[in-house]
Amino acid sequence: MQADAAAIAAIYAPYVEDTRISFEEIAPGAAEIAMRMSNPLYPWLVAEQEGRIVGFANSSAFRARRAYRWSVEVGIYVAPDAKRGGIGRALFEHLLDLLTAQGFVTAIGAIALPNEASVGFHEALGFVHTGMYRQVGFKLGEWADVGLWQRDLAPRLDSPAEPRPFAEVAPAYM
Repeated sequence: MQADAAAIAAIYAPYVEDTRISFEEIAPGAAEIAMRMSNPLYPWLVAEQEGRIVGFANSSAFRARRAYRWSVEVGIYVAPDAKRGGIGRALFEHLLDLLTAQGFVTAIGAIALPNEASVGFHEALGFVHTGMYRQVGFKLGEWADVGLWQRDLAPRLDSPAEPRPFAEVAPAYM
């Protein structure tokens, strides 16, 4: 899947360079995307149409401290010419299923606001608004809020098992 890094970088670049959807200010290249994809605990999935990558869903640690290890941050990006065709929803549903199988208990979407499309998308997939960081990012000449949306993936147990690498639960994704 790391061979897909250049296509992922190309899809992601306009979100970085032209919007506040991502708070990155310099679009990462293929090498940086490949490095981000290399963590065996956090899957990245791609969608293809006619041999071309048209979208990706990714996951990453929600926070670095160990007690957060059952929570995961998720993201979704679709090429402009592939939007509104169900690709994003299919990718995100597969990602959430995989994260559940790995043993994560909650998925968190951090959304730079305003972004009605992303809010509606997350809520349609069962995410609920759980918090707000007020004016925490400055990009494109404006301060932006970041809202947090959360979806529970599994019950919270008194002794949860450690989340497993995605290759152990879904080798077909490798």
